[in-house]
Amino acid sequence: MHVEGARWRICALLFAATTLNYIDRQVLAVLAPQLERVFGWTEIDYGHIVASFQAAYAVGLLVSGPLIDRLGTRLAYALAISWWSLSAMSHALARTVLGFAVARFSLGLGEAGNFPTAVKAVAEWFPSHERSLATGIFNAGSNVGAILAPLAAPVVAAFWGLRAAFLFTGVLSALWVVAWTITTRQRARGREAGSGAGSGAGSGASPGAGSVGGSVAGSGERGRLARLLRHRQTWAFVAGKLLTDPVWWFLLFWLPKFLSARYGLSLLALGPPLIAIYLLADTGSVGGGWLAGYLARRGASVNRARKLTMLVCALAVVPIGLASAAGHLWTAVALIGLAAAGHQGWSANLYTLASDVTPGPDVASVVGLGGFAGAVSGALVSTGIGWLLETTGSYVAVFTAASAAYLVALAAIQALAPHLEPARASA
Repeated sequence: MHVEGARWRICALLFAATTLNYIDRQVLAVLAPQLERVFGWTEIDYGHIVASFQAAYAVGLLVSGPLIDRLGTRLAYALAISWWSLSAMSHALARTVLGFAVARFSLGLGEAGNFPTAVKAVAEWFPSHERSLATGIFNAGSNVGAILAPLAAPVVAAFWGLRAAFLFTGVLSALWVVAWTITTRQRARGREAGSGAGSGAGSGASPGAGSVGGSVAGSGERGRLARLLRHRQTWAFVAGKLLTDPVWWFLLFWLPKFLSARYGLSLLALGPPLIAIYLLADTGSVGGGWLAGYLARRGASVNRARKLTMLVCALAVVPIGLASAAGHLWTAVALIGLAAAGHQGWSANLYTLASDVTPGPDVASVVGLGGFAGAVSGALVSTGIGWLLETTGSYVAVFTAASAAYLVALAAIQALAPHLEPARASA
């Protein structure tokens, strides 16, 4: 059916954007062992560079959520990917720790627009029973990007130099903007013609409020945020991001360094283990989205389906506590890959939880608030990891803390939103 096909074309573009998003952010992590040798970075220097991205990401998420709700997903997404692609390429100009930190800061500002926009687009165009699957699919792009980066970046760096590795996604990003603009223009015209193309969200969507190409009328941004923060449901999402995002940031930015230091892997040898880990993460992302939908189709309430799936994902992360002591590379890869799968299944359901309990016009704002909390905690943790590794050289404490984070987060979500009832929109 035309409506059905159009929805999944939108989902495919969200997947592609998230893939590009993660390629751009992961190139630095993949090249970090080599960059440290070339530029003489310490662990503390690298921690500051990583934290600069996360600090900007936090600010960007806080600002971008209300902005996306106001501009609409069509314009907001095109602007965001254009910004972050140029920022990613600007790394090729950096020569110092400060230069890389500035480039990372700019990248973080732009990349902050990805997930709030994508989650809002899913909330607009998909019925509630399909949202966790659609979210899982586009969220899997993060793992595909994390796979493609270690495949492509070392090869580009080997043939054309380290700086060229930061440039290779620019053309792909430009092509994505063109495809997004054309596809969403066709969708917007379909809605204006009364074709029903936008009605696919059906239950729970908010056509006309922040829809593709539209805008949201409403109170000022301060009033919007203050209103959202009065809801326990908002705090449940914020708590989930605050407690678990630092684990994912650690895996993204320190995993290549851990594998290189612990097992003596060269730049090119990092590819296979990183690919294996992120393939497992992809499985977790789609599988976590599928499991929640399966439980719902079998008669479970949204609350029960969402939280049972999140519990399974949280338990999958627990064995990562043993990774730092693993004597064999592929044992560590299996433990970390299982945790990465658990995180991505958790993430797909946590993002969907935001759309479950938030009125449509406010979805991107709530996702932005949660992402802000996760990025702030991630920046603080990254700085702390840099100091810890510089002084002790041990990853034991980091992996141990990661193993417990998701169970603690689920307990917080249960305390704040025991029934996942939708928050009431306020005037």
